Amino acid sequence: MPHHPDTEILHRGEGAREGAAPLTTPIYATSTFVFASAAELEAYQQGKSKAYIYSRYANPSVQAVEEKLAALEGADAALVTSSGMAATATALFGLLKAGDEVICSAAIYGGTLQVIGGFLTRFGVSARFATLDELARPDRLIGPSTRVVWFESPINPTLRCVDIRPLAEACRARQVLSVIDNTFASPVNQQPLSLGVDLVMHSVTKYINGHSDVTAGALAGRSELIERLHPARRFFGGVLEPASAYAVARGIKTLGVRMARHNASAMAVATWLAGDPRVTRVFYPGLPSHPDHDIARRQMKGFGGMVSFEASGGYSHACRFFDRLQIIRRAASLGGTESLCSLPVLTSQYGLSDEELARAGVTRGMVRLSIGLEHPDDLVADIDQALR
Repeated sequence: MPHHPDTEILHRGEGAREGAAPLTTPIYATSTFVFASAAELEAYQQGKSKAYIYSRYANPSVQAVEEKLAALEGADAALVTSSGMAATATALFGLLKAGDEVICSAAIYGGTLQVIGGFLTRFGVSARFATLDELARPDRLIGPSTRVVWFESPINPTLRCVDIRPLAEACRARQVLSVIDNTFASPVNQQPLSLGVDLVMHSVTKYINGHSDVTAGALAGRSELIERLHPARRFFGGVLEPASAYAVARGIKTLGVRMARHNASAMAVATWLAGDPRVTRVFYPGLPSHPDHDIARRQMKGFGGMVSFEASGGYSHACRFFDRLQIIRRAASLGGTESLCSLPVLTSQYGLSDEELARAGVTRGMVRLSIGLEHPDDLVADIDQALR
């Protein structure tokens, strides 16, 4: 059937070309997908077809990233979302209902704290916040209405570590789902599913993407658990768009080599800080002085690129240090190629009471560094001059 020239131009080149298989997954920049017939559409709706219908449901660019992330975590399947908080909300609202209890580490990312304490409780979900000591005794912690235990390791921003295996085993013995935020470790440094955890969450914005140019999140675990969470992502609308999925796939290709540099440089910076009298405490799980160093050695292959320390003069000295940095950038977030500095009481823990800060192990003089890919000698020199 002949087409008007305008129609011909619109459709030209849309089909696959013989011998033109792409090296990288293309960006499928389309909101919807075409069906050849009613029978094909009916087969899709009956679950008999692997076709795509709408990018809020699934998209080839996004699905390719999900397969990569599942492989990274040793999971059956993964689900990618538009941000780490979208992943958190998808998991919590997808797994819990009124009358259920969620136990969450009191030392947790501030956004997660707000979702659990400020939103879930409005819908009849009970929230209980546990100290690290309580998480270390899960047999006494888990109650009859507990359905999910949510925790981080290493924890933001104290870098404290939870002994993952016994906590996961206690949850599984009581048919409670264990969920870990594995953002700080990355799949390269820590494999929680192999330690018995049910579901792994990531802010993909950070190390997995690694270039500070995309916001994304992910969940990884058993196929049946990921399938259970698909409706929450689909109907809350927290899907990742295709161009961002392409960028994440690009970042994954260099994740291993980037993490090796992050690990080595962070260890160098933390070791230097530990010997400086202008610093009260250094928080890095790779240091033997860290309270959870033995735990970290057992369950981590590397100790990550995050280093926190406490300025000797408290909040005012932390602010002056922050203002004087020249190479390290003053910015929130982490895990990118550039080194960043943030003050937790002005970012992730902003607005928390003194009691809440104490429960999280955060002080007002705490400084958090995300060590990037610059030469560690340059980073140490910058920290040195800023401390002066």
